[in-house]
Amino acid sequence: MKVLLINGSPRAKGNTYTALHEMEKVFLQEGIETELLHIGNQVIRGCIGCNGCAERGKCVFEDAVNEAAKKFEACDGLVVGSPVYYASANATLVAFLTRLFYSTPFDKTMKAGAAVAAARRGGLTATYDELNKFFGIAGMPIASGQYWNGIHGRLPGEAGQDEEGLQMMRTLARNMTFLMKSIALGKEKYGIPEKEGTIRTNFIR
Repeated sequence: MKVLLINGSPRAKGNTYTALHEMEKVFLQEGIETELLHIGNQVIRGCIGCNGCAERGKCVFEDAVNEAAKKFEACDGLVVGSPVYYASANATLVAFLTRLFYSTPFDKTMKAGAAVAAARRGGLTATYDELNKFFGIAGMPIASGQYWNGIHGRLPGEAGQDEEGLQMMRTLARNMTFLMKSIALGKEKYGIPEKEGTIRTNFIR
């Protein structure tokens, strides 16, 4: 089994990394393969709604989104980590996730998802909610821990002093491991839930 971890911070070894690395250590102890992608330091433009991906099977912009798509398809779980900027996730990460989820045609149903946020003080839960919406729209079960998944720190490395935050990351990783293994067993015995054809409506008809 494999988990793909996305670091949405501009800093390769900042507090978001500290949170993700704490999870990564648990995954490895549990026999889960991991890969960490650093996205927050890249130049990634937002989606322009051209729907070119519907024809090409990938985004029209060739950057880290298309590079990550195959890794996303192959993984059993996705962990997304972001620093908090004005009570929201890093805009680069949001642009990356929007295009990644929208442009990839493969079925994401039953891949486990987890979101974590790092902040000096406030905005953790708003960012946590924002990131979880990507999983919800894709039919991905959302892994939870012992609290809303956040860690505190201002300067790089300070999150390593947040003992409760670090414990939250370890708990989340253990719960996510259990969820992925349970889903794998469920697939063997029951298969994937039946899907109906998509019905799309708007508010005027």
